[in-house]
Amino acid sequence: MSLELPPRLRRIGLWTALSATLLLMSACSNADQEQIKRLAMPVPVTDRAPAIYDLWHGAWLAAILVGILVWGLIGYACFAFYRKKHDEIPVQTRYNLPLEILYTVAPIVMVLVFFYYTVTTQNDVLDEVSADEADHQITVVGQQWSWTFNYIEDEALDGTTSVYEGGTTADRPTLVLPVDETIFVELRSPDVIHSFWVPSFLFKMDVVPGRHNSFSFTPTREGRFVGRCAELCGAYHSRMLFDVEVVTADEYAAHLQDLADRGNTGTALGGASADTKVGIDDEEASVQGEEPE
Repeated sequence: MSLELPPRLRRIGLWTALSATLLLMSACSNADQEQIKRLAMPVPVTDRAPAIYDLWHGAWLAAILVGILVWGLIGYACFAFYRKKHDEIPVQTRYNLPLEILYTVAPIVMVLVFFYYTVTTQNDVLDEVSADEADHQITVVGQQWSWTFNYIEDEALDGTTSVYEGGTTADRPTLVLPVDETIFVELRSPDVIHSFWVPSFLFKMDVVPGRHNSFSFTPTREGRFVGRCAELCGAYHSRMLFDVEVVTADEYAAHLQDLADRGNTGTALGGASADTKVGIDDEEASVQGEEPE
């Protein structure tokens, strides 16, 4: 018994689906259309972000090509064999050597290509400029449950004074950065593992007690952006938010001067435990007959 639809009904169904798709796309705002073009990625705002942006788009392209191949094979099987009138079941143990080679070799090649481009992108993004070579050095402390930003002996102030800004769960702090100048960031935590994440940077890095992770970058676009902790770190993890404001060099210098005028001089690093590997250093101290900190 044939379930084939008349050609007229098939054409009506195709045009209905196409019209619905176009209507849905036309209903999107300009912002939504831009999000679709970027495949839901934010606009990159640092010199390192485009590498991640390109990797994301490449992964989507590969996924689309694989989808087209799979859908094409499914469609071919459906339309090539649906007209057979007999009820004979094809042999289920017969193999197709070309197809078996395809679905064995293709995934291996894909994984190798993804691995190569992922490692290459990672190396480019983490190609670090040292603290001495960077224009500015900032130490970020993530603690339960907010952030403290230390601007270390910045030339925008006087080259010898460090200033800081801290926040709370109720009053999020702002990390101010100068546009088109190199930033070296060191990450510290005095308690548990946090994660420094600014979505518009297309980048995140863990903040680990006793381990000073670091990275460098150059902001390329002025504006205000949202940052947050991306590692579940306790009861108020969801409120561990901060802002990032990329400004001109003059505005950056004025911000540091304002922090100095308010008395926020020196560094606020979260105590000695920010340099301690919790549990490990205590154990070593006990073995050596010392009192753990």
